[in-house]
Amino acid sequence: MADKIKEYWSDDIVVTYDVGRCTHAAECIRGLPSVFDAGRRPWVQPANARAHQVAEVVLRCPTGALHFQRKDGGPAESPAGVNTVTLRGGGPLYLRGDIELRLPDGSVVHDTRMALCRCGASQNKPFCDNSHRLMGFDASGQIGENKLRLVDTLDTGGKLVITPTANGSLRIEGPVTLVSADGQTIVEGNRGFLCRCGGSQNKPFCDSTHRSIGFQAEGL
Repeated sequence: MADKIKEYWSDDIVVTYDVGRCTHAAECIRGLPSVFDAGRRPWVQPANARAHQVAEVVLRCPTGALHFQRKDGGPAESPAGVNTVTLRGGGPLYLRGDIELRLPDGSVVHDTRMALCRCGASQNKPFCDNSHRLMGFDASGQIGENKLRLVDTLDTGGKLVITPTANGSLRIEGPVTLVSADGQTIVEGNRGFLCRCGGSQNKPFCDSTHRSIGFQAEGL
């Protein structure tokens, strides 16, 4: 997971771009094309809009590839009050909230937005890299039989800790709300395991299929 962070400056705001985490969801381009334009170099020109407009559109980025730093005294990004994991049909898990991702090498990624692979094919695990498109990942975006646990009283505030297990699932600890792709199904809990091999028959939950298919993700 090599870091490749680019910065784009104006007098009022700095936009940072993590190339490795971008899946080209294009929320930025649709939201503010005067600033974000993939056909122009540099492709981010924050001086072309007001800082609050740039910040608002950056927050639409579902992967956390884009972030901002206000230089005009405006508010910084803060975590959403509720940690959510939203399924994308045929695609990744979109996370929002106070997220701590603990990687096998001992490093920790703190963020408010992430897109995590659930097809098993990403070359940038645990992050999504759009490999689901190439492999034709078949996942409806609906929530199967609920396997989240509530081990104590659910407090919707607080940190959500995500730990990718070696050659296995994503262990989740902390208050979380799972949301189906259509937004119609919501389940809550604070402990559980989510599939990241792509093979579970009870998506998004792990059913140990990673063992039978020989899923390899150690160190990722």
